[in-house]
Amino acid sequence: MGRGKIPIKRIENQTTRQVTFSKRRAGLLKKTHELSVLCDAQIGLIIFSSTGKLCQYCSEPYRMEQIIERYQKVTGTRIPEHDNREHLYSELAVLRKETRRLQLSMRRYTGEDMSSIPFEELDQLEQELERSVIKVRERKNELLHQQLDNLRRKERILEEENSNMYRWIQEHGAAIEYHQQGGIEAKTVEHQQVLDQFPSFYGEPSSVLQLATIPQHFHSYQLQLAQPNLQDSNV
Repeated sequence: MGRGKIPIKRIENQTTRQVTFSKRRAGLLKKTHELSVLCDAQIGLIIFSSTGKLCQYCSEPYRMEQIIERYQKVTGTRIPEHDNREHLYSELAVLRKETRRLQLSMRRYTGEDMSSIPFEELDQLEQELERSVIKVRERKNELLHQQLDNLRRKERILEEENSNMYRWIQEHGAAIEYHQQGGIEAKTVEHQQVLDQFPSFYGEPSSVLQLATIPQHFHSYQLQLAQPNLQDSNV
C-alpha cells in the first residue's frame, strides 16, 4: 500500500514544516545539480526559508553575480540601486528644524527675544523658571549641608586626636621628666668623678712638676711636654 498524496498547502505545524522544508530543499538542490551537469545548463537558484536563512546554488564555474547579470541583459531589466541621499536630506532638514526650535527655546530662558512671545507663554515661562530656581536652591542647600557635615566630622576627629595626645602627655609626662632629670644628674656625677681624679690641687696646675705628680693610672689623660725654643733662649 503506497503513501497517500500530501495536499499542497501550508503546513500548520512548525516542526513538521521545518522538517519538510529541509528534506525538499535537499532534493531540489540535488535535482538542480543533476540538471546542470547532465544538460550543461547555467542555473542560479536562490532560496529563503521562513526564518530568513539563505540557501543558493550556482552552476560551476560561474558565480551568482554573473548569472544575475546575464538574466538582466536577456530580460532587459535592471535592479534599481537604493539611493539614500533623499532620505538623508529629509533627515537633515528635520534635524535643522529641531535645532532651530531648541535655540529659540533657549533664548527665551535667557531673556532674549521676548517681544514675539504672547502673554500666555510668558506666564508659563515664568512658572517654569520659578520651578527651576526652586530645584536649584534645593540642590545647593543639599550640597551645603553635606559640606557642613564633612567639616563637623573632621572637627570631631581632630578633637579626639587632640584629647588622646593630651592624655598621653599627662600619663607619660612624669616619666619623661624623671628620665631627663636622671640624665642631668648622671652627667654632673661623671664630671665630679673626673675632677676627683686630681686630689693634689684644684684649678689649673701651676708647674710641670705638679703635672708630673699626677698618678700614672689616669691613662685617659696623656700630656706631652713642648720642646724649648733654643733660638729664643739665645736671644
